[in-house]
Amino acid sequence: MPNGAETKARIESYLLARIPFVTVRTVERGRVLDILGELAQRKQLDIMVHTLSQGLRDLKTKQVVADDKSLLGALDLAGEWFQARSNLTVVFTDVQHLSEDNDVSRRFADLATLAEEHGGCMVVITSDPVWNSLQRMGMAVSLDLPDLDEMRHEIEVFLHPYSSAIRIEWEPADFDQAASILAGVTKIEALNILATFVVKKSVTKEDLLGLSQAKDSIFSELSGIERVSLKAGDHQVGGLSGLRQWLDRKRPLLTMDLRDRGMRPPRGVLLVGVPGCGKSLSAKAIASDWQLPLYRLDMGSILGHYVGQSENRFREALNTADTVAPCVLWIDEIEKGLAGSGSDSTGVTTRLVGQFLYWLQESRSRVFVVATANDVRSLPPELLRSGRFDDMFFVDLPETEERREIIQIYLRKYLRVPVPEEVLEKLVHLSDGFSGSDLQAAVAEIGYEAVRVGDANVPLDYYFGSFHNVVPLLRSAPERVEEVRQLRDRAIPASGKPRSTADRPGGNRRVVLG
Repeated sequence: MPNGAETKARIESYLLARIPFVTVRTVERGRVLDILGELAQRKQLDIMVHTLSQGLRDLKTKQVVADDKSLLGALDLAGEWFQARSNLTVVFTDVQHLSEDNDVSRRFADLATLAEEHGGCMVVITSDPVWNSLQRMGMAVSLDLPDLDEMRHEIEVFLHPYSSAIRIEWEPADFDQAASILAGVTKIEALNILATFVVKKSVTKEDLLGLSQAKDSIFSELSGIERVSLKAGDHQVGGLSGLRQWLDRKRPLLTMDLRDRGMRPPRGVLLVGVPGCGKSLSAKAIASDWQLPLYRLDMGSILGHYVGQSENRFREALNTADTVAPCVLWIDEIEKGLAGSGSDSTGVTTRLVGQFLYWLQESRSRVFVVATANDVRSLPPELLRSGRFDDMFFVDLPETEERREIIQIYLRKYLRVPVPEEVLEKLVHLSDGFSGSDLQAAVAEIGYEAVRVGDANVPLDYYFGSFHNVVPLLRSAPERVEEVRQLRDRAIPASGKPRSTADRPGGNRRVVLG
């Protein structure tokens, strides 16, 4: 049963049973008042609601019944009503400081006792915890944000009255995707976004992207993770065809409803390999190609100096990612925060690993994690177990065809004139052993000269000299490259080209598809 329907049924049973104190934990006050209003009409219940802006009013008639808008005045009046009337329900919506033993919480406890003696009922709508002694005087219920089914229903109900007046291009699959995108927002936030589409008198398939952007703007100031701005076309990836084909298969699954099969959305990918070969760029390219917001979690900034600080920061970051989903969460150099599990004297790393593993395994939010690591051997082995990430790819130095594709991408980006094919072939030959960042640096140097003297005036010798001047990692630190390459047998080649049997000690544990 959807949470909204279950919560409604429980609230109704508590009110009819005259439970003296009922707590509804939620951030959607308006949604709870809608439920209570419907119950007041259907069951003919006397329900009074207090807000600081309007004071006490009758929920059925909407009439204000007291001029005093203060909370203490409402508590005094509710006490008088409980003694004079039976079967009365009073709802409080703007209550603070109920989480501990204080004058306010004790006033509520006294009122709950009075309500129990006279068949009254008091309801508190809050998103904060309630003092334990007070909560034990009644019952509690939580109203979560709308789930997929509830959100889809709300979208359909909202748009239906406009179906004859505006153009609505959405098909059933589009309504499903819209509900998936809007997961994590309140009902009123979702309807406000849809209202902007109604105003322009059309709801098109392109508006699905607008849903993501509008949702992103709601949560742009949340703490814990950093929003990464992307521009279309700025993050093209050359080579890595195996990784790109794998991602193409995963993309539609991220927003599909997989609950009937008992499956979770794709969780993400771990990219390991030679530095400068496109691991971080791939995270940006995935978000850009999938038209999803990109958030970066810096593991280095998570670690704090005080007891519990690191764990709280990490928990907040993961909760924020769940809230802004669907999104891409980029964890750069994940080994910086999760390496050495069990070796630190305080146990912080072990607890962070435990938090992360639990979240990877249990969270059903549509967060696609792209984690990068230069040395997977320093990561705890339990993080690499099947079922955590969907797969692990090794990103190696680009081969000939991959270098040609990467060079062409940057030549088109930095120059305004075509480069002869024979020049391109020479650059591909000169760049043997280059990483992707080496190739970008070499072509960028040509671009700077083109800006200075004009694209057509850059001599060919300058092209070749720019590549000659680059000292790639393979020449400056060959032992480092070889050390990283020892990890190749533990991951799928991102290039999509299977390694030979000789390169796979004991055989490869994976089959490269596509």
